[in-house]
Amino acid sequence: MYVEIDIQALLFEFIGGLGIFLLGIKYMGEGLQKSAGDRLRDILDKFTSNPFMGVLAGIIVTVLIQSSSGTTVLTVGLVNAGFMTLRQAIGVIMGANVGTTVTAFIIGIDIGEYALPIIAVGCFLLFFFSNQKVNAIGQTIFGFGALFFGLELMSSGMSPLRSLESFHELTVNMSSNPILGVVIGTVFTLIVQSSSATIGILQGLFSEGAIDLKAALPVLFGDNLGTTITAIIASIGASVAAKRAAYTHVIFNLVGATIFMVFLGLFTQLIIYLQTQLNLNPEMTIAFAHGSFNITNTIIQFPFIGALAWIVTKIIPGEDTIVEFKPKHLNPIFIQQSSTLALDQAKAEVIRMGEYASKGLEETNLYLNTHQQKHSEIAMQVEGAINNLDRKITDYLIDISSGSLSEFESAKHTALMDSVRDIERIGDHFENIIELIDYKISNKVNLTEKAQEDLNDMFDLTISTVKQAVDSLDKMDREAALAVIQKEDQIDKMERNYRKKHIIRMNEGQCTGSAGIVFVDIISNLERIGDHAVNIAEEVLGE
Repeated sequence: MYVEIDIQALLFEFIGGLGIFLLGIKYMGEGLQKSAGDRLRDILDKFTSNPFMGVLAGIIVTVLIQSSSGTTVLTVGLVNAGFMTLRQAIGVIMGANVGTTVTAFIIGIDIGEYALPIIAVGCFLLFFFSNQKVNAIGQTIFGFGALFFGLELMSSGMSPLRSLESFHELTVNMSSNPILGVVIGTVFTLIVQSSSATIGILQGLFSEGAIDLKAALPVLFGDNLGTTITAIIASIGASVAAKRAAYTHVIFNLVGATIFMVFLGLFTQLIIYLQTQLNLNPEMTIAFAHGSFNITNTIIQFPFIGALAWIVTKIIPGEDTIVEFKPKHLNPIFIQQSSTLALDQAKAEVIRMGEYASKGLEETNLYLNTHQQKHSEIAMQVEGAINNLDRKITDYLIDISSGSLSEFESAKHTALMDSVRDIERIGDHFENIIELIDYKISNKVNLTEKAQEDLNDMFDLTISTVKQAVDSLDKMDREAALAVIQKEDQIDKMERNYRKKHIIRMNEGQCTGSAGIVFVDIISNLERIGDHAVNIAEEVLGE
């Protein structure tokens, strides 16, 4: 029977519904994330002591942010930061695949007709309360409602498809040729960038009777394959470890899809059995299929985490450059044994933190000259490591001070406390400079050749001053500390001189006002870094 279909209405409802659905997932994830506070990184850091805990952490975080890709990208960042080994990361990625099935189960709950009142409740909490916690809950509820409203629109847009002859032929082809279904699922998820959305669409098609189960399951496997592209994109230009974590996600889902395609007939019978035994609605049937696929895939591949790690290491060879966030020397045993030994450990960590400060400055200077994003990323990672070490060293020093210290130890303790604060401030200043370079790039601000030369000269002097200050603290070298004070004097003179020269350039119309702001702000941040280097040197001189 031929039915006339309004293609425009179908397309508009489908595209609009998909947009609202994606907005709903994003809002729900962000709301849950805000409700959970900034604990996601801590969950991943603390609960990944072994791969099994990694799987659990992956499930929890993915349920909270409603995105397996988001969890994988977070994991890639943590591997990059040296917080997590590749083996632990593989566990988290497996958990993320299980956690993402929760969205399909939420969709399976048939509350689409209540979508609009749910959105209204979310909006009420968002607009009529100033409390951030209530706002976060409102955002989650709004996202939850928008997710269902988008699905309803997509479903009504897709319902005429079952009477469309060409679509009917496509689903028949997918039933007889499952690989076609996998390809369609993969490509569609690559385009939409959300497996939850494509699985939501699949649930809608299945509930409308536009596709049968035998054709739907291969599409489901393809959806899981397509979602790995986000991690691949996130790992472009990233470290070797980040690339390995991303490729693990691809291999994991590829192996899973292959196994399930081999046993497709058996798997289809299992899902039909579950559907009749548990009296599942069509959406929940797809949710159960999705859950069964990911949970079974994780159980099958979990014992082979070591093999997976070995395979990706062979595929992506090379040494990895990692910015180690975690302290290396702060052993709490020394605090009980000997405060002198404990202070030596703290000092070794402060020196390591100081070395990071000069590395961050070098990367910032490279970013200024090349505009390559990788230098900005490394500098920001270093800044994150400095902040983390600041907290850990300060806590360690506070624990040391709870015991009895001699006069000499007490002076050393104070010097280290002050030095930690100065190094942390150096990190803040090069972060400011990175933001200024970002502004310069995005607003196409051009510095004159002379201004660029002046900045590089001042960077060179500041970097060598910071290095010498840290070295003087390491060796308690008074001569080096005095040299730092002389260099800082040069930095001050340089800043005053360059500022004057830049004003002359502006008056002569050689450079713009915005270029002037960027230039002056960068040199004043470098001058302040010089001040912090002097503070460290003065601790050595006992001033």
